Amino acid sequence: MTAHPPQATADPPDTSRLRSPARRVVFTAVTEAPLDVDKHAAAVGDAGSGAVVTFAGVVRDHDHGRRVTSIEYVGHPTAERVLAEVAQEVAAASRAEAIAISHRLGPLAVGDVALAVAVSGVHRAEAFATASALVDEVKRRLPVWKRQVFADGDQEWVACP
Repeated sequence: MTAHPPQATADPPDTSRLRSPARRVVFTAVTEAPLDVDKHAAAVGDAGSGAVVTFAGVVRDHDHGRRVTSIEYVGHPTAERVLAEVAQEVAAASRAEAIAISHRLGPLAVGDVALAVAVSGVHRAEAFATASALVDEVKRRLPVWKRQVFADGDQEWVACP
C-alpha cells in the first residue's frame, strides 16, 4: 500500500474576528536616527490585536569567526520607497492587522538596532509569520549595504553589488 501525503486545505475562516484583517502599514522609515522597537510595537497594537510580535536586528560583535567593532549601513536613494513597497506587499499577502518597520543607515556600534519590526495580529501565528516574511523580504530586496569594521582594522562590504 502506498501512502499519499494529505491534501492541502484552505484555512477555515477565522470566526473570532470582529472585522477583516486591517493589513495596514502604520509606518516605514529608512533613517540615521536610533531605532526604538517599543515605539514600533506601540504603533501597531490596538484592541483587536491578540499578538504583537517584534524583531530587533542588532549589530553583533562577530562575523564568520572575526571580531566586529562597528558597522556602517549605506542606502540607495530608493531604499525608503522599496521598504514601503515591501511592507505593503507583505501586509496585503498576510492576515496581520498592522506593520511598522524601520532600517537604520550610517555608523552603528555593537548592540545598536539596525532593523526594527513590529507586527500585530489577532493571533500569534499570523503575527509571527508576517514578521518573518517581512524580515526575509527586506533582507532580499532592500538596497542597503553594510560595511563591517573588524578588530584587526580590516573591513569588508557585505551584500554590496
